[in-house]
Amino acid sequence: MQMTANEASHQNGRDSHIPTHRVVFNYISTSKEVCTNALLPGAKGDQGAIGEVGEEGKLGKNGPPGLSGVLGEMGLVGEVGHTGKMGPIGERGIKGDPGYIGLAGFKGKPGTTCDCGRYRKVVGQLDVNVGKLRNAVKFLKNVILGLKETEERYYLLVKESKRFGEASMNCKLRGGTLAMPKTSDTNQLMAEYVSQAGLMRVYIGVQAQSNDTDGTSRHVFADSSPLQGFTAWSQEEELNPPVSPPKNSSCVELLSSGTWSHVECEAAMFFICEFPKSRRRGAGAGGGGRGRGTPAPVPS
Repeated sequence: MQMTANEASHQNGRDSHIPTHRVVFNYISTSKEVCTNALLPGAKGDQGAIGEVGEEGKLGKNGPPGLSGVLGEMGLVGEVGHTGKMGPIGERGIKGDPGYIGLAGFKGKPGTTCDCGRYRKVVGQLDVNVGKLRNAVKFLKNVILGLKETEERYYLLVKESKRFGEASMNCKLRGGTLAMPKTSDTNQLMAEYVSQAGLMRVYIGVQAQSNDTDGTSRHVFADSSPLQGFTAWSQEEELNPPVSPPKNSSCVELLSSGTWSHVECEAAMFFICEFPKSRRRGAGAGGGGRGRGTPAPVPS
């Protein structure tokens, strides 16, 4: 700020003892006016238009997993699936304990008196006649027809050359099945049957059945039951058992020596059929009567 003339004269009078050049310097140094090149900001302008949407940025890194959500409600029960294949027959279970003894029945009515001596004589004569008839039937079966039998079955050697499938059908038409040697005694009886007939081999009711799940095969009897407890494979078959024999070699033959061997199913040879003996009528429905049955109709 500059001084006025009065203020300057007054100052000069008061400071007359100060040199003149010093007064001039003080006058210059007290001036507050300063020049500057700085630009003062103007008023704020209007807001500009919104720009276009930019390109999508790069995918960022996966963040940390979030907390587990609340457990949802249980879904509806699905439909029942398809029924699976029937599994193999299991082993026979342990025989159960005998049941309790039942109550005694009511007392029966008194019987009528009869001439028992005469009826005993008639019954005795019938037993003799039945015995003769039984022997005649046995002679017919064993000598004329050449049948072999066990306590439960008859065996017939059919001397007709047929392929395996034809032989199986032939036995079914006769009322039986291809013979199934399930025990060593039955196998020995059938082997002697073949040997006595002067033959070397015959078809029996054993065949390899393929497994769809793993491609292997297992042997089953003609009634679809698996081999259990007894087999009579030859030494060669025992040392080199086929994991999955070819389809045309999945049939089995019985040699006169009593051993089994694989054979092509298209081969034509004789065969043995077996027939179950009919059970005696009147045996309990619970299977209690397993006595010797009456002979079944003789196969033609």
